[in-house]
Amino acid sequence: MRNVIIQVRDLVAGYGEEVILDGISFDVYEGEIFVVLGGSGCGKSTLLKHLIGLIKPISGRIIIDGDDLSHSDDETFQKILRKIGVLYQSAALLGSLTLAENVALPIEEYTDLPKDSIETLVKMKLNLVNLDGYENHLPSEISGGMKKRAGLARAMALNPKILFFDEPSAGLDPVTSAGLDNLIIHLNKILGTTMVIVTHELDSIFAVAHRVIMLDKHTRGIIAEGDPRYLRDHSQNPFVSQFFNRRPDPGAGP
Repeated sequence: MRNVIIQVRDLVAGYGEEVILDGISFDVYEGEIFVVLGGSGCGKSTLLKHLIGLIKPISGRIIIDGDDLSHSDDETFQKILRKIGVLYQSAALLGSLTLAENVALPIEEYTDLPKDSIETLVKMKLNLVNLDGYENHLPSEISGGMKKRAGLARAMALNPKILFFDEPSAGLDPVTSAGLDNLIIHLNKILGTTMVIVTHELDSIFAVAHRVIMLDKHTRGIIAEGDPRYLRDHSQNPFVSQFFNRRPDPGAGP
């Protein structure tokens, strides 16, 4: 039996009066790589923002490792934040700080560790993402792929139970993207960290995902769940099959 680490129940999510997701429910299991996918405008980014606490649900519940994120007070919310790390699409590194200083930020904010212990931890995190030796580089001095890996090192700074990824392959060439996929798989295996990834990149989905959910903007819900390879080969839903087999919409014209 696998432990459930994220529970989403009857989630209604959106902005103001606009409902983007209407009553969705799903579980994420401890240690799995779970991918949220779907076409443009289906609510992938909206769901991610709710899962990391940037937006409160219209209704429904989001439970992170036993704590109710959707109805949390400030103390509980801070407790939840200690359990998660986020790799944003742009990596979101502070340009005026070195990579080491960027990774050290959450450690300095949330712990009372002495400086030498923080420096050791930072080196360990950068080494995990193959950036040892780049501690003193600024973000402007490294490539796009290296920025993503540095952002990942910062996301892992506090040893989170769950890592969230927002379109990790965005803006990367195919070789660099494949390298990042391999790093995600490696970290999942050696650390056992639960990973939730929002993406529409099929190559990455087939490479890393243990399980997926597919969102649909028309139904405002989940239209497929399971192993992406099984869904590609066996789904009876025309849009799901079309998506996974990368077939154009026949009604879209030439």
